[in-house]
Amino acid sequence: MEALDEALALVSRAPAGDDPGPGPAGRRALGWAQAREAAARAGAGVRARIHRVPLADALGEVLDQPLEALTDLPSFDTSAMDGWAVAGPGPWTVRPGEGVLAGSARPEPLADGEAVRIATGARVPADTTAVLRSEHSRESGSQLYADRPVQTGQDIRPRGQECRSGDLMLPAGSLVTPAVLGLAAAAGYDELATRPRPRVEVLVLGDELLTEGRPHDGLIRDALSPMLAPWLTRIGAEVVGTRRIGDDPAGAEALLEAVTGSAADVVITTGGTASGPVDHVHPVLHRAGAELLVDGVAVRPGHPMLLARLGDRTEGRHLVGLPGNPLAAVSGLLTLAEPLLRALAGRRQRPRYAVPVQGGIPGHPYDTRLVPVMLTDEHAVPLRYNGPAMLRGIAAADALAVVPPHGARAGQDLEILDLPWVSGGCFT
Repeated sequence: MEALDEALALVSRAPAGDDPGPGPAGRRALGWAQAREAAARAGAGVRARIHRVPLADALGEVLDQPLEALTDLPSFDTSAMDGWAVAGPGPWTVRPGEGVLAGSARPEPLADGEAVRIATGARVPADTTAVLRSEHSRESGSQLYADRPVQTGQDIRPRGQECRSGDLMLPAGSLVTPAVLGLAAAAGYDELATRPRPRVEVLVLGDELLTEGRPHDGLIRDALSPMLAPWLTRIGAEVVGTRRIGDDPAGAEALLEAVTGSAADVVITTGGTASGPVDHVHPVLHRAGAELLVDGVAVRPGHPMLLARLGDRTEGRHLVGLPGNPLAAVSGLLTLAEPLLRALAGRRQRPRYAVPVQGGIPGHPYDTRLVPVMLTDEHAVPLRYNGPAMLRGIAAADALAVVPPHGARAGQDLEILDLPWVSGGCFT
């Protein structure tokens, strides 16, 4: 595989002494794990919004109420197989007619020694002893014979076998998957009470961004707009819009208006999170009265990322500031945006797991590193092209490996962050 042939051309070591130091607003950068925990806590502290939606609209949302059985399942004794409903010991006299079909009216009870043809899912006649499979029986004239012993109750699904009316089938907080939709429908539900997906607006900042064609004359293509909205959708958000805003003074005013006027639960900005002359995110947050929860993270790439609370604590409006370089923005998505959005949606955080790395990975002297990897049956294989501005590595990757300061030796277990299209997206 070409991607595996490129593996193990490992990343460059950051220059010694590159201490993350204080963030742009004077705060020392949080550790990577601390930052993720802070994002999850911020989302968990928000007052939940609830709505009732038809089953088809609940997919990917989280149950706000327990899913209790509205009826017995099955609600009547049913045949588990195509064959014969029989009463008493054989041989049996065959009742004439087409037999009992699924969805038909209640059948007549069986007399002792009688058999009637029955379809899978059909209501079993009263006084039936067992269902005899077609392949285990033979007819001779009007008589039916069994080719093997018949056990009382065989191949009958008794009423309430799966659940009884009022049983708890799933607790509140369960993710609505396709299987949950099927269970809810079987139990008689037409709609569900769920927590809606968090609404997200994306603000792409920068004067140097082209929306079409090749890069030229100091201008580059906007790689984040095509990537962020589908990525956010895959992790369970509802993206309500993407806007581009310039870096000039008018852009700063437009950014302030967009941040304070957005109806989204989370505003995500790209670029402008450092302290350069056209980096407007911090000044805008100050003017908006925002509370900085995370102001810089000790992670490479992406250390200038930030998380801020907009307005009242319980209303739950937040801003995630991503760096402008593409892989650094991915780092911010996985570090701050995903834990925040999962908590806002009422979803559990992803289970943590580790995989041994194939070959060593150089580390930063102080910071965690996030490195694109391919996952084999046994190892995480580091990929090249993992600089902050590069997407070639992440495009070929299955996940990012969390590399501690000073690096990882060959065979060392590293925490793995699955990419949403590899791990199942919004159904995880």
